[in-house]
Amino acid sequence: MSVSGGTTETELRKASGLQLLRDSAGFRSLWSARVLSVGGDALSLVALMLHVAETTGQAIAVSLLLLVGDFVPSLLSPIAGAISDRFDLKRVMIACELAQGTVLLLIALSLPPLPLLLVLVGLRAIAGQVFLPASRAAIPGLVRDKDLETANATLGFGTNAAEALGPLAAAALFPFVGIRGVLLVDAVSFLLAGTVLLTLRSLPPASSPEGTKTSLLGDAKSGLGYIRSAKVVRVIALGFCAIVAFNGVDDVALVLLATESFAAGQSAVGLLLGAVGIGLLFGYALTARYSARVSLVTLLLAGFAVNSAGNLLTGLAWAVAAAFMTQFIRGFGIAAMDVATNTMLQRLVPQGMLGRVFGNLYGAIGVAAALSYLAGGFLLDATSAPATLLIAGGGGLLTTVLVALALPGVLRRSDPGDTETRRVTR
Repeated sequence: MSVSGGTTETELRKASGLQLLRDSAGFRSLWSARVLSVGGDALSLVALMLHVAETTGQAIAVSLLLLVGDFVPSLLSPIAGAISDRFDLKRVMIACELAQGTVLLLIALSLPPLPLLLVLVGLRAIAGQVFLPASRAAIPGLVRDKDLETANATLGFGTNAAEALGPLAAAALFPFVGIRGVLLVDAVSFLLAGTVLLTLRSLPPASSPEGTKTSLLGDAKSGLGYIRSAKVVRVIALGFCAIVAFNGVDDVALVLLATESFAAGQSAVGLLLGAVGIGLLFGYALTARYSARVSLVTLLLAGFAVNSAGNLLTGLAWAVAAAFMTQFIRGFGIAAMDVATNTMLQRLVPQGMLGRVFGNLYGAIGVAAALSYLAGGFLLDATSAPATLLIAGGGGLLTTVLVALALPGVLRRSDPGDTETRRVTR
């Protein structure tokens, strides 16, 4: 039906997640590739942890594996983001998927000793770190601006579902193919993801805001400089990282809460750790459907608050069932803050700087999570799981208040008539 000037009612409406997957071939390819590779990665993480535990018999070896896979690549995040802004995003993503598949294939075929295994895991993780900002920077080129919230929520739903199902799939495969077979399945998942991305159209780099071509290190440096100078981006990034720094300890705290505070068994641990994942899936589904009804600033602050309040209330919980519900609701907050942050940055940051901003954000989040594990471990030893969760949630709520006081004013001062600013505050 025509509305005005040749514009149809369908073109004016925001698309649902299913409509995006059905009608946008480019977004469907990106979504499918991410689900494939994230699901396979969840498989291999379980396999590698079991392999390292069985061959070394040392918990510190498993910790090193996780540290190399999660924290070390974050140190290279400025360069990872600069690569996304410098080259065709399609080629960057395909190269990263193929590189990860090749490394996983080498690991599966050789099952090397720990030192070499850590090097290979680190190389795979670095390729994954390059892929992340490239995939987020690609979304504005694949969907309409009005559909960004839905696209980010739909991608989050798919990847988190794959991540949740990965360990279950690994458990089902182990009796038939063993650790080596599960690693081979992950290698194939990356190779398939790279093949799917071949169907994307070319996504060449946008013109750089600096205007002049510099070296890769120069691009990385200018990306850090942009975040320092862009107050809106700085407030969003610092707020997000502070929330992670306070609340990242929950994974460890929930284990102790179930086993020590509630004197429950391993099943209770699984329930509490799984509650957030279930809440995340519902949160992404609701965000995809209803995010258009609130401003992105409101969605971001609500996400910060619900995420933090979930941990605070878990610290006050009297039983496993009550803690399950508070963690389930907390998942809604994590989904909201993820979608709001990604969409705000996609609208506010110049396209030629978007990869570097996302790269630095993801790197900073990795550092914040590592600090949370470290400080949270000392706090758990000094106090208790409930006390740690109360402190974590309280710190997150304080961060929410500070961001709520700072962000609207920074947005108003940036350029109240700017189109992108109106799109995140409306």
